[in-house]
Formats: sequence, C-alpha cells, structure tokens
Amino acid sequence: MIAEPELPSRISFQKENESHSEPDNDLENQRRGSGSTASSWKKRRRDQADKGRRRASSFESPRQIRANGHHQQDGGVEAVTLFEVVRMGRSAMQSVVDDWIEEYKLDRDTALLDLIIFFIQCSGCRGMVTAEVFQNMHNPDIRRKMTEEFDEETGLQYKKFMVYPWILNVTWPLDLDSGDYPLTMSGPYWKKFKSNFCEFLSVLIQHCQYTIVHDEYLMDTVISLLTGLSDSQVRAFRHTSTLAAMKLMTALINVSLSLRVQLHNSQRQCDVEMIDGRPNRRLETFLQKKKEIIEKRENIENLMNAIFKGIFLHRYRDALPEIRAICIEEIGVWMKTCSDRFLTDSYLKYVGWTLHDKQSDVRLKCLIGLLGLYSDKERCSKMDLFTCRFKDRIISMTLDKESEVAVQAIKVLTLMLQNCEEVLTSRDCQQMYHFVYSAHRPVALAAGEFLHKKLFCSQESEVQDEMPERKEKPICNINHIRTLVNFYQKSEGCAQSAYLVDSLWDYSTFLLKDWESMTALLLGGEDLEEEALTNLQKKALVEIMLSSIRQAAEGHPPAGRCLGKKVQMAKERKSQIDDRAKLTEYFIVVLPQLLAKYSADGEKVIKVNLLQIPQYFDLEVYTTARLEKHLDSLLKQIQEIVEQQTCSEVLEFCSKAYLVLSNEELATHSRIDAAKSQLFDQLVGKFNQLLKDFLRKGVRLDDAESYQMWSTLKRITTFHNAHDITRWNLLNSTCKLLKSELENGNVPEQIIIQAIQCSYYHIMWQLSKVSEDSSSKSLQVSLMKQMRGFCHICRQYLTNVSSAVKEQAFVILCDLLLVFSHEVLSGGQEKTEPFAYVPESSLQSELAAFVLEHVFIARDSEHVERDEEWKVNVLQKRRNLLAAFCKLIVFSVVEMDIAADIFKQYIKYFIDYGDIIKETLSRTRQIDKIQCAKTLIQSLKQLFNELLQCQGSNMDRWSQPFTSIKDLARRFSLTFGLDQLKTREAMAMLHKNGIEFAFSDENRKNKNQPPPNVAFLDIMSEFSPKLLKTDKRTIYNYLERFVTDQMAAETGEEWLPLISYKRSLLDSRDDDTISTSSSDKSALSPEQQMSKSTSLKRRLQTEDNSSNAELNEEQSVKISPSFLMPQLSSTVLRENEKQASRKESHTMDRPLQSLDSECGTTTMGNTDRPKEEDAAKWAEDDLDDLNEILDIDND
Repeated sequence: MIAEPELPSRISFQKENESHSEPDNDLENQRRGSGSTASSWKKRRRDQADKGRRRASSFESPRQIRANGHHQQDGGVEAVTLFEVVRMGRSAMQSVVDDWIEEYKLDRDTALLDLIIFFIQCSGCRGMVTAEVFQNMHNPDIRRKMTEEFDEETGLQYKKFMVYPWILNVTWPLDLDSGDYPLTMSGPYWKKFKSNFCEFLSVLIQHCQYTIVHDEYLMDTVISLLTGLSDSQVRAFRHTSTLAAMKLMTALINVSLSLRVQLHNSQRQCDVEMIDGRPNRRLETFLQKKKEIIEKRENIENLMNAIFKGIFLHRYRDALPEIRAICIEEIGVWMKTCSDRFLTDSYLKYVGWTLHDKQSDVRLKCLIGLLGLYSDKERCSKMDLFTCRFKDRIISMTLDKESEVAVQAIKVLTLMLQNCEEVLTSRDCQQMYHFVYSAHRPVALAAGEFLHKKLFCSQESEVQDEMPERKEKPICNINHIRTLVNFYQKSEGCAQSAYLVDSLWDYSTFLLKDWESMTALLLGGEDLEEEALTNLQKKALVEIMLSSIRQAAEGHPPAGRCLGKKVQMAKERKSQIDDRAKLTEYFIVVLPQLLAKYSADGEKVIKVNLLQIPQYFDLEVYTTARLEKHLDSLLKQIQEIVEQQTCSEVLEFCSKAYLVLSNEELATHSRIDAAKSQLFDQLVGKFNQLLKDFLRKGVRLDDAESYQMWSTLKRITTFHNAHDITRWNLLNSTCKLLKSELENGNVPEQIIIQAIQCSYYHIMWQLSKVSEDSSSKSLQVSLMKQMRGFCHICRQYLTNVSSAVKEQAFVILCDLLLVFSHEVLSGGQEKTEPFAYVPESSLQSELAAFVLEHVFIARDSEHVERDEEWKVNVLQKRRNLLAAFCKLIVFSVVEMDIAADIFKQYIKYFIDYGDIIKETLSRTRQIDKIQCAKTLIQSLKQLFNELLQCQGSNMDRWSQPFTSIKDLARRFSLTFGLDQLKTREAMAMLHKNGIEFAFSDENRKNKNQPPPNVAFLDIMSEFSPKLLKTDKRTIYNYLERFVTDQMAAETGEEWLPLISYKRSLLDSRDDDTISTSSSDKSALSPEQQMSKSTSLKRRLQTEDNSSNAELNEEQSVKISPSFLMPQLSSTVLRENEKQASRKESHTMDRPLQSLDSECGTTTMGNTDRPKEEDAAKWAEDDLDDLNEILDIDND
C-alpha cells in the first residue's frame, strides 16, 4: 500500500531535516524533552526499528493485495499496522484503539504519525510519506511549498501541505487517480473495509473523549491533515478524507451531547450547593468542574466548526457524487442527533439545494435524511420554512426516473401528512393518489400507505382500531368501505381494483378482509342506517371485493406487478391458507344469495365478478363441512343466469364456473356433472325443436322465433367452447341450418355466425378425442368427412352478402386449415397424421383474394363520419383476418408465392398492418430463403407491371408511385439483415430473376428502344448492397450477357437505370473492368484457367446455343449457377485441381475458345473481353454445392 515510512525513526527525520535549506528542530529533541530516559528511548527505538522492518515486509499495493488477498487471511499473517488491522477486520476495534492510545500517551508524535500514515494508506497511496518540523508558520518559503505538482523528472506526483506541527510530503505514482482504492474496491476482501474504517474512527473518538481529544494537539493535527487531503485533485484522497472527516464530525457531536449532559448535571450540583448561600469547598469544586466542561465543550465546538467550514462546505458540492452523498447523509444524521444546533434553516438549506442534484444516489440520501427528520412532530415544527420552500420539489420527485427516489419521496410526503398540519393541500394529495395504480410495486405500496393515512387514519378511527372487541367496528368499517368505493369511482380513468387492493393490502388488511361488511352493503338490510349504494357504487364494491378475495387466496401481487418469483415464507403460506379457508366458509353460504339478488340485474359487471369467486374456493369444504345444499343453490342460480342472459361475457364466466366446480377428483363431481347434463339436455332439446319447426315451415323466421333460436344456439356455442357436448351430435343440426341458408337464404346472419362457430367447436372436440383415445376407424373416417364437408360449406359462405358472416367463415376456415395442416398434425401424435389436409390451389387463391378485398381497403373509401371507436373496431377485425391468413403462409398451408400479394402492401399499409407483414416475411425467410426471395421479387414485379400499365412505356422514374416501389425494395433489402453470407443464395436468385424480368422484351418491335422493363433495374439497385464483392462481380458478368453492343453505347436518359444498376454492382472497382480482370487473371496459373474453363464448359452444355433468341420471364437465358455465386474452395481442393489441370494444360486454348462460342453472348465490343471472362471463371467454378441449391437452370 505504502512504502516504508521513515517517520518513526530518529535517523530518517535527521536525514529529512538535513536535506532542507532551513534547519528545523529535530524530532528527537522533542522526544527527549518529554522526560523519557535515554535507556528507555533506546529500547523504544529498537522496537520501532523492528516494527518498521515488519511493516516493510507486509506493505503491498491494492492490486497486489487483491491478487494475493487470500494469503493474508489463510496464512495467518499478523496485522502490524493500523491499516492492516482495519483492512483485515480480525481484531476488536476497542482493543486496537486502546493500544494506540497507550502508545500516544507514551510518545504522541510517533503514535500520531502512525495515525497519519493510516489515513494515507486508506486512500490507496503506494508512495512515500515524509515530514519535517517547522517553527515559524509565517515563513514565506513554507507557504510556497504548500502545493501539489507533477515532477516530470521522476514521473511522480507529490503533495506538500501543512499538518501541524509538521509539513507532510506525500509522493505517489500517477495511477492513484484511476479509481482503484480501498473504498471503491469490490470483492469479499474489501467489502467490509468501509464499515471497519468508520467503526475505527467512531471508537477512537469515543475512547478519547475524556482525555486526549481535548489536548489541542491530536484533533488539530488530524483535522489539518484531512482538510489538506480533501482539497487534493486526487479523488482517492478527497473521498477517503471526506468520509473520515464526516464520521469524525458525527463522533464529535456525540461527545458534545455527552458534555451537555455533564454540564447539566454539574449545574444541578452547583444549584444544590448554593442553596445554603455559604461558600464551601464542594461548591468551588463543582464550579471548577463546570468551567472545565464549558472549556471542553467550546473546544469541541471549535473542532466541529473547523470540519464544517473547512471540509463540508467545499465537499458537499464536489464533482464526485459519492462525496456529495457522504456529506448529505451525515448532515442528516447531525440534524437528527443534535437538532438544537443543526436543525436550523442555515443548515437545512444544503439539503434543500441538493434535492436538485443530477445523481439519483445523492437525491436519495437527501430524502432518507428527511425521513428521519419528519418522523418526529417536534422536529417538524422547526422545519416550517424548509417545508414551505421545498415541498413542491419533493412532490415533483415522486415522478423521478429512479423508482427508489420516488418511493422515498412518497414516504417523506406521508410523514408530512401525518406530522405537519395542513401542509399538503387537496391538490397535492390528488397528485399522490394515482400512484396506487403504478405498475412498480414499491411505488404503489408507498402510495398505498399515503392513501391509508389520508382516508382511514382519522383520530376517531385510530382510537376505535385500538379497541380489541367493539360493536362499533362493523359500522366503522362500513363507513371506510364507502370511502374506499367513492375513491375508486373518482379514479375511474386509471382504476384497476386489483392494483388498488394490492397497494393497500399491507396497511388496510383489516378493511379489505372484512367481507361481512362488504356483503352487508351489497345485500342491504334494515340495520344499515345510511342510504343504500347506487348501482355504480355496487359495481365498484364488487370489483374491490373480488380483488381482495383473489389477493387473499393466491397470496401474490396481480399480473404486471410481480418482481419475479418470490418464495413464500412459512408464515405467509399459513396466512394464505387461513384466509382461503375463511373466505370459502363464508362465501359458500353468501354467494348464492348475492347471485339470487343480482341475477336479473341489468349490470353485467356485477354478475361477471360474482361468478369468478368460486375459482378461489377450497372445494373440498363442500364435502368436509357437509355444505352440499349450498352447492345445489349455487348451481341453481348459475343455471337461472344461463337461461336469462345472452351476454357473451356472462355466459363465458358461467361456463368457467361449471368448469371450476366439476373437478373429477372431488366427491361433488357427479353432482356437478348431472347439473351440466340437465342444462345441456334442456338447451339442445330446445334448439332441435326450433330447428325442426323452422325446416318444416321452410319460411324465414319472424323476430320472436329468430331471437329464440339465436339465444339458444349462442348459449350452446359458448358452453361448447369449454365443455365436450359432442354426444348430442350438434354438427348435423348446424350443418342443416347452414345448408338451408345457402339454398334459400332465409336464416338471419346472427344465427349463421353462431352455427359456424358451434360446428367448429364440434370438430375440434372430435379431433381431441381421436388424438387422445384409441378411437375406432369409423370415428376417424367420420371426422375426416365432417371436416371436409364443413370446409366446403365455409368456402361457400366466403361470398355471402353479410360481411360479418363472410369474416366469420374466413376465420374459421383458416383455423381449420391450420389445425389440419400437415405441419401442425405431424408435430403431434401419429394418430392425427392421417387427417392432414392440403387445400387445393383454387381455395388458396380464393383466400388470398378475400384478404385483398376485405383487408387492404383505402381509408379514403371508408365512412369518414364514423367515430374513432368504430374505426378502431373495424381495424382490429381486419388485422385478425390478415393474421389468420398469414398463419397459413408461415405454416406452409398455402404456397409461399401467394404471399407476394401481401408483401407488396407493406409500405402502403405500414401503419395498420406493418408489424404483421414484417413478422410474416421474417418467418417465411426462415423457412426457405430462396423461395422467399422469389416471392419478394414477384411482389415488386406485380407493382411494376401495374405502374407500367398505368403510365405506359414513358414511365416517370421520379413519380411518387415509382419511388414508393423503390422504397419497398429498400425495406425488403433491410429485412435480410447484416450477415451477407447467410443470404448469398437468396440474393443471387433475386438478382437473377430481376435481370431476366428487366430484359424480357418479347413484345418489343423497335430494337433501338430499351426494353419496356429496363426501369426495373433501378429498383434492383436497392438490393446491390446486400451482395458480397465477389458476388457483385458475378452478377455483373451475368448482366453483361443481356447487354448488346448497341445497348452499351447508349447514354440516353431512358438507359439510366441500366447504367445505375451496373455502377451499383461495380462497387469500389474502377470502371475499366479490363484492368481489374487482368489483375485477377494474373493470380491464376494456366493450369487453373484450364481447369475452370473445362468445368464451366461442362455445366453450360445444356444451355440454349442461340444467342439471338427472344428473352422473356418464362424463356430467359439459362446460365450455370456458378456464374451467380462464387465461393472459395479449400486449399486441398485447389491443389487437386492444379494436379488435374496440369495433365490438360496443352489443351487450354481450345476450351476457352469453345466456351466463348457456347456462351453465345454479345460483348461490349472490347477486344480484351475474353480476358475479363477468364478472370470471372476462376471464381465461378467454386460454387458447385450452392449452384445445386439454386438450381437456376431448372427455373
């Protein structure tokens, strides 16, 4: 840590003093003047020398200690310095401090210098510490030496400053300011250093408070040292010295408080002795003692002033946030400990100013300090001006970006509300209320405490809550419940009952678990003195009651507030079990009464919430407590609700209630199953009778009959979603109804929608049976026929007049195709694989056309007079339709080529459907990159052809439609990512198809005019950055096959797309491709050229030999895939090719000539063109495997 200090020995001080121009008194003279004998001094001198040698052997740097830190602990090395004692933390601080005090009493200079070295070492300094004694403080040379500079000759930093009665010279390496010093080091070796350091200082002052603290030597020196270090530019010195000074200040305050007590006792003794009125010796003794105490207290006050003015006032605004946090933390302790002196506006202002600090840690320390101050009413009375001045700032800190700061700010405001009268206005409280709905649970809990104090902690309620048993408690709780309901109603904009209950759970448990009072308000009664609740209040109360039941039964926060998995303690688990048993026993009896009262009520929210209560029951209580009669009552009430209600949400929760109650492991299962069967018999029988009457009449249903059939079928469909009722064979009935509509058109659309949904559920339950049980062959055949027949019916309904029916049929059909697709069924059991169904091409086209017609609709064509809610609902329906079809693409139910119609809408409808299309594009690229590239280029072709038909041959490349196509191509290019190696094959296929499409000119009559699709090359330029450099060269060579000499000579505006596309492929190469090709060719031996040419010739034998044939998209020029995708082969393969090519080196010229003739393409008129092609052939032949993947010749 620090090199061997030369301070303790007389020789080192003599050498140090001799080195200065101004001689000072030797420290040895001072030691001899203290009255010690020569013999004892020599012995102490020998001990100090031995002690110094032991220190020198144990001093290490912080990094060395961190690297070898375990040897100090495991090896049992003795701690011989104060720093090592504190660092290792083995010995008790009291004994260490007592030893140091004894040494100080024997030789205060040596002990004091050891303490100085301790502070330097705690700063992480690994340098030298020397000192010189001075006599004249006004010497200008000494003042000139008080500096901190860098010595360029030695490369060391040094600081020379006055520490009475010495001038210290500290030298250290430059890396001390790297932030690597004991207070900031991490790891188990240093984690307790800060606490040990602070404990040492506290114990030191505590043990010295009656003796050497008042000698006007020790503390003056230490404070002088810390003041000098705190002014250093090195953060390690500032940080360590500031922490030490603040802790010393805290310890001195404790000494001052102790002296105050002594002074008070002394004054009382003097008063007692002065009662007689006669002077005596005891009175003189007490007066002398009082005088000494006053002098000591004044001395302590001076020391405290020196620390505050010399260190705190400069460091509380230090650039280092850790230092600022230390200062603010300690001043909060001072105000709380010694409020008479420090709890004034002159000191509080520093805390108030620091509330605006940029660092969250500093702001947090301010709030924590204020928590200790506002927790006492007496102290709050002294902070009126501060509260008035900084209240708004504390309120604004509840919105701090750091959640912990916001939590502490809310806690401070809660103490203000409790201990400061009428400080927070109603507007201030309103700003706090919405935090109970915060998603961050600590903030919500703090706000819940604030709300609890505000609403429920009046003086009257607090007195009543303290009474163990009282008759007034139910009435009191009822009033509190009314207050809570009113609060919940007022915050309806962001109200979530689960969040509100969770926020208040720790503080208002007595109220939230008082379900008796809640149900009393809901059921009403003559004993209630106040007026009954309104419908809105009942709705709010039921929501709060359900949330409290859920919180008690589950024992964890609601969704969105969970901070991760929390292991429940045994006490919490027991409390949860007790609460669940309590609510079960109570609501088993009361819930049927509540349902009976509100079953016919028009407010569906009350019924929905009440129907959710059974899921939190302990259902075994029905049998163990013999409460089956209440179960029968509950089932009866649920059945009545089903018969009366047609609301989808209410029916769904009735179905869930039956599902929760019908647990096969319980003894009540048979009772529940019988009740369900009775209900289904009634509903299905009624529906079959209505259907039979309808089919017999053969005319359109009137309103009453239509409502009866619709309501019955809707109840059946809702229950069929969660319950297996296939044994009633509803599919035959619903299919008859659907066929009747197709033939006669006499069925309302609401009934058709329910029939389609019910049929779908029937098929899904049948498929579930087949996959789980060993079903018969006849059942499997029946299921396949039913599925195909139902798909045919849904397909016919795609052209129905009603939009709702068409959309329902489309969604159901897409879901069926997805479930019965080979991709989904093959991932399950083998029993379901034979049911795989692949839709025919005509059905795929119909589905795609339906999406284009009903999803991609321009906003201008919609009803502009509709409200926003209607538009949002319509958009959501369209997104569902698009998502249903895109799932078919992703799971390969339909061909990927059909996705081109979807992808081309990416830019135009990006706001509405951009996320769905982008995800679909990403999934399809993961399935097959090459096919996805073909689909993307196909979508661009379609848009280009549409624009060509609109604008004709004179296409404006700067028009908005054309730039939108380019923008779409750019978006497509970005979706391929940054890894060009993974997309090489896809990019090659994309460019190949684009080039062939651009030069398809079968309808072109004037050969001097550019091909009609040549502008498409401008769009293709957007994909060029995704090509590797070698691939760009290959694509460029492939492009040259389509460019004639006349085309190459053209420079008109209509040829600019070709020119720009060629430039995008040239990349960073020179325009003169001959020189580049020559350089490439020079790297090849004749044998390599021969081998490459022979391989390429073999691959091109299947191409069309006619170079004058018309090129179009279907009959494009066939090229070997190696032309498109150069790839580096391994060195071994290249060596093998070299050996093979040497055998045929004499035939090199002939294959090159035959290759040139077989390609049959025109060049740009350059006489060195064969050389350029030879250079490309070297890279072309290295991609045999990739060419097989592309299979360009078979496109």
